[in-house]
Amino acid sequence: MRGFYLCSKMGDLGIISLLIVLVNAFVSYKGLSDGVYFRQYAFVITKILGDRDYKRLITSGFLHVNWIHFSVNMVTLYCFGSGLEAVFGPLFFLLLYFGSLLGGNLLSLYVHRNHTDYSAVGASGAVSGIVFASIALFPGMEIGLLMLPLSFPAWAFGLAYVLYSIYGIQVQRDNVGHEAHLGGGIIGLCVAVVSYPEVLSYNYLPVLLILVPSVVFLYFVFTKPAFLLVKQLERESVYRDIDERYYAKKRHKELELNKLLEKIHENGIESLSQHEKQRLKELSE
Repeated sequence: MRGFYLCSKMGDLGIISLLIVLVNAFVSYKGLSDGVYFRQYAFVITKILGDRDYKRLITSGFLHVNWIHFSVNMVTLYCFGSGLEAVFGPLFFLLLYFGSLLGGNLLSLYVHRNHTDYSAVGASGAVSGIVFASIALFPGMEIGLLMLPLSFPAWAFGLAYVLYSIYGIQVQRDNVGHEAHLGGGIIGLCVAVVSYPEVLSYNYLPVLLILVPSVVFLYFVFTKPAFLLVKQLERESVYRDIDERYYAKKRHKELELNKLLEKIHENGIESLSQHEKQRLKELSE
């Protein structure tokens, strides 16, 4: 499969893809119609970590904030998922979809583990996994813009997507779940490569272009607790008004608290200096 465009020459939705779209439509409708239902199944940090309500790592992927959000995810699923399911079968597609959904939400859970007000919904992590698996398995794929005669190599899209996601995670200046996108995309790519390792013999360059910056970034996220804090501080000087500075300071305090809690987790509370203990008390109030 070489040289196809987004939403063209990909065939009809397979049965699994169609079922996923229908379940997303039903759950999203229920959530948009019933606020209690929405809150019961959304990705909410305090509910997952505090109440151990782990089902939300999956159920939140079938809720959407509005019908535009739903439509974008489902159209993307249609454009990429139909080809994957047709070529590789329903079992592979199920593994890919739910593995990407769970992987994206787990990365989001880690990044926001101390942000008690954080919540999210959407199938974007799972859909990102479908897109990245397509990039790995269809080396000649081109991505075109809907209704416009423009296209570009899929590897360029994948690299740009990774870099934008990394940037979004670092600055946290919008309501997009960049962590879920990046985590889901990387899991999808890895599932594809592990399931069909022969892809590396003819498509290793796009895979490496996507994986290398992702792995380097995730290494710093997991091993250097202050990494995201430093990047946040670098952005603070460009905030334009009082509201932005307020939210920047709020995020700064959250990240500083995150750093102290990480140190306690690794070495115990006695590893904190007197100044750090005082700062911990101030941030916890």
